[in-house]
Amino acid sequence: MSQKLIQSQSVQQVQTLSPQQVLQVRLLEMPVSELEQRVKNELIDNGALEERLDASGDSEVSAENMYSDTGTQQEEENVSGLDGGLPSDEYRPAEVRQAMDDYRSPDDVPDYLLRDHGGKDRPETMDYGDTISFYEQMTEQMNECDLTPHEQELMSYLIGSLESDGLLKKKLSLLADELEIYAGVQTTEAELESVLMRLQTFDPPGIGARNLRECLLLQLRRDEFRGNRQKQLEYEIIDKMFDEFTHKRWDKIATRLHLTEMECERLQKELKRLNPRPGSAMGEVVGHNYQQIVPDFVVETDDDGGITLSFNKGNVPELRISPSFMEILRQMDAGRMRMSRSEREALQYTRQKIEKAQGFIEAVKQRRRTLTSVMQAIIDLQRPFFMEGDESLLRPMILKDVAERTGLDISTVSRAANSKYVETSYGTYSLKWFFSDGYVTGDGQEIATRRIQAALKELIEAEDRKKPLSDEALTAMLNGKGFPIARRTVAKYREQLGIPVARLRR
Repeated sequence: MSQKLIQSQSVQQVQTLSPQQVLQVRLLEMPVSELEQRVKNELIDNGALEERLDASGDSEVSAENMYSDTGTQQEEENVSGLDGGLPSDEYRPAEVRQAMDDYRSPDDVPDYLLRDHGGKDRPETMDYGDTISFYEQMTEQMNECDLTPHEQELMSYLIGSLESDGLLKKKLSLLADELEIYAGVQTTEAELESVLMRLQTFDPPGIGARNLRECLLLQLRRDEFRGNRQKQLEYEIIDKMFDEFTHKRWDKIATRLHLTEMECERLQKELKRLNPRPGSAMGEVVGHNYQQIVPDFVVETDDDGGITLSFNKGNVPELRISPSFMEILRQMDAGRMRMSRSEREALQYTRQKIEKAQGFIEAVKQRRRTLTSVMQAIIDLQRPFFMEGDESLLRPMILKDVAERTGLDISTVSRAANSKYVETSYGTYSLKWFFSDGYVTGDGQEIATRRIQAALKELIEAEDRKKPLSDEALTAMLNGKGFPIARRTVAKYREQLGIPVARLRR
């Protein structure tokens, strides 16, 4: 068969994000504790960025006063005449240090470079632990594998995406999108699948599984006694009768596999030894370690019905463009016609650093504006709760409601609410906690899903353990309490609460 080269045209729509948009998305997703470290790193990497010395040291700034442009207008005018966009490349710290050597006098050096970070007279201390973290253990195993640099990038991202139990809950298609948007790494779902298979060979067995069934099967496949009938039966139960196994229908399992009562007991005992949470045996997962929650907002109410919203900026300093860099730029720009090639390259380098610093400052400001806008919309929509603190007063609210009120995209609202917390007079809550679906009754009354779930949970907690309530009985009792929902809705809410069926609650 002869081969031919065929040229064809196709039209497809591809959405690309500018470097500034990617930066804004990343900063928006960060809680205040991560933002503090991100700003510190940027101050070190970019000499054109420095702290504003006259900035207030208060950790909390009123939402209506935090966006004052006083003191920044002059800087924006100074930079507005620069041509070109944000640089797409990153510069090594050595190049930054070389640029810093050009300060004319010690007085021009930013204060953050002159701070004392330790001295010889100060005793050196080092915190350590008796065990290494989950991430370090997985990375050590990864380094022992024969992987290409690209595969190592994918493997590192998969390890960082594992939950605290060692399972991978995110879909590979979503991880592929995240890698392209946040890390600039092009990959496919099939390629991630191949790398995940390598990850699932790591210790302990079951790491990287996408669900409980796969987790248990991975552990059984590692068993050295696969030729043993006992082990074959264990594998067959998890592989082909997983639904019966999870619902403890051992009578059906025994009938199908022709098992005796003694064999059933032995199989149950052995299967209980499998670990459904393999990651818990290896210590903490990076990103999931226990840490103090730092609220991003503080909401206070007064007796007159007023609600005050404060934005917690933590230890994030006010930023500005370095006057020394601006002076260097003006001097070099004035003599551009007489510049040599190396001097022109230095001018371009200085301009790029200033533009990058300006973009970072604007991204931090945009983060504040977006977060405060989203939080204010949540307060407006859930005002009864913030006034009384009664969970039953929460109204149904979805991402679309906040998006319509703020004029933001739904994905932006989702990123803004993720990993963010608000401190109130009634406790500290995650912003995601305020979102819930609603149920509309026959007379048009809208009831929050969380309110129905709370009533359902209360009924189950008060039931007789010897005679647990069926879904039909729970439906009748909820209807009597004014929640006219169907039995299948009760079953759905029960599953969302992680409550098993009646026969498993005995």
